[in-house]
Amino acid sequence: MTTYVISVPGTFTGEVPDSTKDELARALRPADPHRTHLGDEEDLDALSVNDDGTFTIRLTVEADTTAHAEGRARQVADSALRAAGLDDGSAPLGPTVVTGIDSDV
Repeated sequence: MTTYVISVPGTFTGEVPDSTKDELARALRPADPHRTHLGDEEDLDALSVNDDGTFTIRLTVEADTTAHAEGRARQVADSALRAAGLDDGSAPLGPTVVTGIDSDV
């Protein structure tokens, strides 16, 4: 198994209260990239929100392949959004991207 750092971009389609963003960040905490060498070194936050309503979710995922890692990251991001009370209409996600691989190889 390899640890991947995956970025998932998205956009809030309306005004999202800070409390909802805080809840989303809490829901992402188990997959926080700071738990990897790369995430710590690069100071990657699990959730970054821009002034224009776009955001990036960065997750660590254990997987055998890049495709499995991207799929798993999408599931984790979707689950965290739902836990924060957001859905596909209020926070659609873009394509996942591998932004780092943390491996002992």
